[in-house]
Amino acid sequence: MTEHRAPAASAAGRGTPARRTAIRAAATGTLAAALLGLAPQSALAAAPAPPPAPAASAVTAARAAATAPDTLATLSRFFARDGAVAAAKAQPRIEGRTVPVYVLSPDFVRGKAGAPVSRLEFLASTAVSADGRKASVWTAPTGGAWKVVNIATGDDEARFSAAGDGGTVFQEPQINAWYEQRGDRVRPLDAEARKAVGAGGTTVAAYQKRVAKAYGDKLPGSAYDRRGEAGGYGPEAAGAGDVAARAATDGQPVAAGATTGDSSGPVTAASAVAGTAALLALGLSGAAALRRRHSR
Repeated sequence: MTEHRAPAASAAGRGTPARRTAIRAAATGTLAAALLGLAPQSALAAAPAPPPAPAASAVTAARAAATAPDTLATLSRFFARDGAVAAAKAQPRIEGRTVPVYVLSPDFVRGKAGAPVSRLEFLASTAVSADGRKASVWTAPTGGAWKVVNIATGDDEARFSAAGDGGTVFQEPQINAWYEQRGDRVRPLDAEARKAVGAGGTTVAAYQKRVAKAYGDKLPGSAYDRRGEAGGYGPEAAGAGDVAARAATDGQPVAAGATTGDSSGPVTAASAVAGTAALLALGLSGAAALRRRHSR
């Protein structure tokens, strides 16, 4: 009896029918993902790493600056600025956690390979007055020590940090939008962010394209920057630092955008005027003193 053998499988088709079916299915799935614009697993693994968290010692130092007697005295005047409560009766206190505040990174806007979506700008502590009003005390390393660089009405920084779900909460200050980045997804946390990326959020790659289009020509060194159009930080803004310095002394609020004149500080001009709709240049330094947060 003659024995009939099945022809040997070629190199391209070697394997059992079930195995070949599985390979075809996987290939079909990859093609479908590409047609739908879905990122393959290799791209997901390449999502930028989150920015590093502040050291525990930094948080402790920032907290100490926020709770210092001089800071509490300034907070008393801050809460009394509109006459709602007398400075002597404001009795401000710091409540809750001191939280890191991240903002959109200019390197990410530029499209620099591996750049995190956001970067640490300052630490925020929530102050509460005797009548229940709240303010956010911003602290940053200045001259080798953590110091208070701004006081803003409300507690946005603490609230949005608490709204995160294990990712990095950050702000796009030019439109006062708050997001959470987790892996390859950017999730909106407020109305401004939902308007920008949709209720379902977007991918990191798609978000980078959006911010590059919006701010790519307004980064430090750009013609926009050189013309002094980045939030009033041109020659015509000379003297703003003196105004801010006086405000830090007497406890009076300063218009958003006034700077200390220190170009080496970590708080960018964009974050210092968070809440405005102006397109400010990312990366320009200068901390606003006792800024009253703009209403939305």
